[in-house]
Amino acid sequence: MWKLMNRSASSEYEEQPEDNLLDDTEGLCSLSPLQRLYGFAAGLAAGLICMLLSLIVFVKPIKFALLFTFGNVLAIGSTAFLIGPRQQLRMMLDPVRVYATAIYAGCVLLALICALLVHSKILTIIAIICEICALIWYSLSYIPFARRVVSDLTIRLFDTEI
Repeated sequence: MWKLMNRSASSEYEEQPEDNLLDDTEGLCSLSPLQRLYGFAAGLAAGLICMLLSLIVFVKPIKFALLFTFGNVLAIGSTAFLIGPRQQLRMMLDPVRVYATAIYAGCVLLALICALLVHSKILTIIAIICEICALIWYSLSYIPFARRVVSDLTIRLFDTEI
């Protein structure tokens, strides 16, 4: 108690900057490179385990959708350990991949709605297929020229004109 009173009395004469919890996020959330790597590995491993477990319950599309979607979100979220959540969000909302991010997030939401609320196996399977395609397209946005190559290849393979 004495230290508290002494501190408050001395603070009247000295102007000290206010500690704001939101301003000092680097100090609160700073992890060592090894801790970041462990967090990434744990998140990625948990995501991959969920995706592999979802294959076991493949015959039950609703359980499959829940495990697979949760695994996808964990795997993508694990990269936030490497680059930080703010940088990951900036990269996801980058003009180059904002549409891919929105489509992927929409497909994840659609798969969860079909599995949890609608309870339709056929719609859940369609939503999961869309989610996988959106995840591939989103992942390709991080590789230079990959989406262009895949687009050109798809046009060449499925072009009906001779």
